[in-house]
Amino acid sequence: MIDYLPFIAALLAVGAGAGLIAGMFGVGGGIIMVPAMYYVLNALGYSDFAMHAAVGTSLMVIVATSLRSLSAHAKRGAVDFKILRGWAPWIVVGTLIGTAIADFTPGRGLTGLFGVVEVLLAAQFFFGRPDWKLADQMPGQPLQGMLGSFIGFLSSLMGIGGGVFGVTLMTFYGRTIHQAVATATGFGVAIGLPGAIGYMVAGLDAEGLAPFSVGYVNMAAFVILAGSAVFLAPVGAAIAHKLNANHLRKVFAIALFFLGTNMVREAVFGG
Repeated sequence: MIDYLPFIAALLAVGAGAGLIAGMFGVGGGIIMVPAMYYVLNALGYSDFAMHAAVGTSLMVIVATSLRSLSAHAKRGAVDFKILRGWAPWIVVGTLIGTAIADFTPGRGLTGLFGVVEVLLAAQFFFGRPDWKLADQMPGQPLQGMLGSFIGFLSSLMGIGGGVFGVTLMTFYGRTIHQAVATATGFGVAIGLPGAIGYMVAGLDAEGLAPFSVGYVNMAAFVILAGSAVFLAPVGAAIAHKLNANHLRKVFAIALFFLGTNMVREAVFGG
C-alpha cells in the first residue's frame, strides 16, 4: 500500500478540487477531473492510456454524482422528466458511438478535443449571458435526436456529464436555470453509465494501466474521486454564495482557458 500512497493522495486532491468546482459553478466535476487525472497519471508513469483512463474514470464518477443530484432535485420537483424521457435515448445512442470511437482514437486526439472544447466553454463562461434565448419550447424531431446524440457523443469523448451542454441548451429554449440544472443531472446518468461500461470493455486488453483498473476505468480512483467530490460539493456551493458570482465566473473562465490551451499544446507538441 505504501507504493500506492502518492497515487491515492493525488486522487484525493483531484476529487476535492472537482467537488469544490462543481459546487461553486454548478458544472460537472469532469471539467476538472479529466485534465487533473490526466496529469496525475502522466506524472506517475502511466502515460500510455492516461487520457482514456481519465475520461473513462470520470464517466464512472459522474454516474454516482449525477444519481445523487438527480434524486435531490427530483424531491424538490425541479426535474422535467418529460424532457429526460424524450432526450435520454438519443443521448445514450450518441454516448455509445462516442465510446466506440474513443477506443480507436489516439490519446493525443482525445487530449486535443478536450482542450479545444474547454477553451470554447471558457469563452461561454466569460462572455455568455443567462438571458440569451432561441425559443420558448424545446426542439422536436429531427433536431432533438441530432442535438441529443451530439451531446452524448461529445461528452463521452471528453468524460463529462453533459451538464454544461444541457443547461445551455435548455436555457436557450426557455427553461429556467434551476429547472435546466436539475434536469441536466439526468443527462449525466444517461451519459455516464453506458460510457463507463463502454470504456471498461474497450480497455480490457490495454497494458500499462494504473493499479486497480478495469479496462479504462480505475476503480480506486472512482471510489476516492466520487467520495471526495460528493463530500466537498456543498462546501463549494457555500463558498460561491459568499463571493461575487460574476467575478467568480470570469476567474473560472480564465483558468479553463489556460488549462484548455495547455492540453491543446500537449496534443500538438507532446508533453
